[in-house]
Amino acid sequence: MREIGISIYPFHGTIEENKEYIKLAAKYGYTRIFTCLLSVQGDKELILKEFKETIEYANSFGMKVIVDVAPNIFNDLEISYDDLRFFHDIGAYGVRLDVGFTGNEESLMTFNKYDLAIEINMSNNTNYVDTIMDFIPNTDKLLGCHNFYPHRYTGLSREQFRNCTKRFKRYSLTTAAFVNAKSGTFGPWPVDDGLCTLEEHRDLAIEIQGRDLFSEGIDCVIISNCFASEEELSSLANINRSLLELEVNLENNIPTIEKKIVLDELHFNRGDISEYVIRSTQPRVKYKGLEFKLFNSPEVIKKGDILIESSLYGHYAGEMQIALKDMKNSGKTNVVGKIKEEYIYLLDRIKPWQKFKLIEK
Repeated sequence: MREIGISIYPFHGTIEENKEYIKLAAKYGYTRIFTCLLSVQGDKELILKEFKETIEYANSFGMKVIVDVAPNIFNDLEISYDDLRFFHDIGAYGVRLDVGFTGNEESLMTFNKYDLAIEINMSNNTNYVDTIMDFIPNTDKLLGCHNFYPHRYTGLSREQFRNCTKRFKRYSLTTAAFVNAKSGTFGPWPVDDGLCTLEEHRDLAIEIQGRDLFSEGIDCVIISNCFASEEELSSLANINRSLLELEVNLENNIPTIEKKIVLDELHFNRGDISEYVIRSTQPRVKYKGLEFKLFNSPEVIKKGDILIESSLYGHYAGEMQIALKDMKNSGKTNVVGKIKEEYIYLLDRIKPWQKFKLIEK
């Protein structure tokens, strides 16, 4: 099941603020929490007390808390990779290794007696995960999670993101990545230009970021900064996690059949893709023989326009397309609506054979 999560940073927000945020997120079905020991300094007992209280509160809502650490933190808190009791004692679901060991240690950690999940960094395109797999880990307890990047222009490129994710997906490991809440004001570090995994997401609406990551096959999307507003929590919670949906505006005079084609059909992009249009060809088969009159055929088609071919186009009649570029209209094509402006970003990321729905709100 695909999940959504939030982030909590003890010692950056008060216990009361963190608890209220956890309660609100739980209301909207959030099930994962990322928290961080990398930027925490101070008394071990105080750290243990505050983390434990916050995590126990999250556990009361059935949320799974994963704590981000690095090898130096193991040393500072006198923790060993072969004794993870510290994380068990604070109630954590798992441990995220921001920087790993040699592969064998990670494999051994997946068999820890406390049944903790071990999450590893996904954002470096190296043989790290392959090395761990060479040591035969318990894959039920091995997870992957991308980094987030507080500094503008330092986030992952699309190519890097896909290459890294592919390494983990070939082992069927559960994956996670981060989105940025515009309403959030802080993360674990003083710098915060937004905390996203993909650089191109930095200024996008949270629901667009989430749709994109789920469309890329990510299993868990986590809001990285605090505190996301209730509106943003709701927006991310309400997206379809298994199927890409694009919001549209339709022409006022769209005929009934054309409207049914746009909104009721499950669409997919043909495998022999075009650089000009996304082609959903099944409607022309399903509605073969019906008349598709020309009713709105502007001279220029704009990117994001939703098109249905009229009967003037012969056997193409009823085919639905979405324009990927501006182009000249042949005079036979109806423009029946348009992808909402903020969703046009997602058009270029629809892959061959990918399924999607168009929805009107």
